[in-house]
Formats: sequence, C-alpha cells, structure tokens
Amino acid sequence: MDDIPHPLPAKPVKLMDQFRFWLRQNQYSYRTEQTYVLWVVRYIRYNQLRHPSTMGAKEIQAFLSYMSVQRHCSPSTQKIVLNALNCFYRRFLQQDYGELNFRQSKRKPRIPAVFSEQEAQAVIALLSEPSQLICELLYGAGLRVSEALRIRIKDLDFDRMIITVHQGKGDKDRRTLLPKSCEERLRQQIAIASNLYEMDRKNGVGPAWMPHALSRKYSGAGSQRIWQFIFPSKEPARDPETGIIRRHHYHQDNVRKHVKQAAAEAEITKLCGPHTFRHSFATHLLEKGYDIRTVQELLGHSDVSTTERYLHVMNRGGLGVISPLDRG
Repeated sequence: MDDIPHPLPAKPVKLMDQFRFWLRQNQYSYRTEQTYVLWVVRYIRYNQLRHPSTMGAKEIQAFLSYMSVQRHCSPSTQKIVLNALNCFYRRFLQQDYGELNFRQSKRKPRIPAVFSEQEAQAVIALLSEPSQLICELLYGAGLRVSEALRIRIKDLDFDRMIITVHQGKGDKDRRTLLPKSCEERLRQQIAIASNLYEMDRKNGVGPAWMPHALSRKYSGAGSQRIWQFIFPSKEPARDPETGIIRRHHYHQDNVRKHVKQAAAEAEITKLCGPHTFRHSFATHLLEKGYDIRTVQELLGHSDVSTTERYLHVMNRGGLGVISPLDRG
C-alpha cells in the first residue's frame, strides 16, 4: 500500500509533517508529496541540517548546481528539484528568494530500450498470472505498470474496447485501447476480483481505497463492486493512513521481479523491465505507420517531443542506410 498517504498528526509539529499537511490541504497528489518531501530533505541534509528558513538563494543555487555538476542529474530531475524547493519556500514558507543563477543540467540523448515483437511475446509467454495479463496490457495498451494495477472494474468498457486511465502521470486522465486478445481474460480477472469482493464483505474487510477527493465526492463508493481493483492483492492489509483492513491492488514490485526473471529465462540481453513494454507499444505502432499524434494521445504525453524519441528506435536499419559490409 505504498501509494496510500501515511497518517499525519492533527496538528503537526515537525517541519516535514507540516509541509506534508499543507500539500494535502492544497490537493497535491501523494506522488508529488513524496517527491517534493524527498528533495527538500536532501536539500536540508546537503546544507548540514540547517533550518530552511535561515537559507535562501545562495544555498538553493549551490544545491541545484551540485545536482548538475556532481550528481550529473538530467534536466528533468533538476527541474523537479527546483519545483520542489520553489513550492516549499514560496508557497509553503511564503519566503521569496529572488532570482537564481545556477549551473543547468544538459540534456543527454537517451534512447529507450525496446523489445522486438518476438522478444515481447517471449517474455510474456514465460510469465504467470496475474503478471502475464498485466504485461499484456502494458504492451497492448501502452500503460504504465502503476496505471495497469490501479484499473478498477468500472474503467473497462468492453462495448467500445476502451480502458480509462485515471490519475496517470501528471494526475491526468486519458483513454486508451483495450486489446481484443485480452478481453476474455480480463472478464475472468473481473470474476476473480468480484469473488474476493464478496468474500471480503462477508469477512468484514473494509472498502477499496479511494483517493481523498473521490472518497468525499462518492461517499461509500469503495464498498461497491465496480470500484474494486481488477488486480487485487492476495491478502487484505492494514491501511497505513486509516488503520482500516482493506484489500489493495497487486504490488508493482512483484511485476518487476517476474519480468526480470522471465527476461533472463528468455535470454534477453538488453536492460529491460515492465516499462520496456510501454516503450515497445509506442515504437511498434510508429513502425506500423500510425500517426504520432495518435500515439501521443494513447500514451498520455503532454508534449509530442516526448513521443518523438521513439522515432529514433524504429526498425529502419540505420535510418535506411545499407552498411558497406553488407553490399554484394
């Protein structure tokens, strides 16, 4: 249940608890909360545990430059650090620090690892359920593993063959395709989830976890069948925030472990994991001639430049160039 917010004191005393409390009051996602707190804590430790209110632009610049020069972080990571500190100082502490002048990270071209169609199918064939069906959705619908695991019964539209993704990266919703080849097993998975739901109700297990805004808007919805995760965990567990015993979704660490084992068994030599299926989904669609804007929408990318990186890994044999060694 590592995507459920941990409880906070009603009147937080510690600075980071106060920051977390403020983030939740202002409806930041729990993922953003975890990220921002992580970087603020690292910033404080970098400055020998000095209180942030005694620091300002000089220390922030030094930390951002350190991340670029010594830690060699990517521009996107440096931007996240800046956003975290900006939120912490300017919005939470209401302490302005003026203009910043720091060493900016340089974008280094990164080409994502991609399975061939044969490799993807080979790895999937070696997986057991539910990891097999989960990875088929990653490859067949372009989902992130966290998105696949958070699918609820209501999110599957078998008439239109659509999956609705809620609270994806950037807290955005989107729709993507539901692979026809997964339909029958998804229906079976819903039956499994429904049986566990009925058993849990008889045993007094609590309702499915709901994000705070939804739990207020749809009071009691977590007790309805349609709100249950289609990939439920094997056993109910205690909610770290409320103490309620409830059944959460299958853990993504299990999927990562199973994919790693299957890739080794299939003798895949490239660095890969569950996210490689999503990279492969995008690349293979582009290779088949689908419009890049369509692929962008299915992936949920806000900027088409993010999708364009898959053009660099398309199977074009060195951009159509024939090696001199291969000329007859």
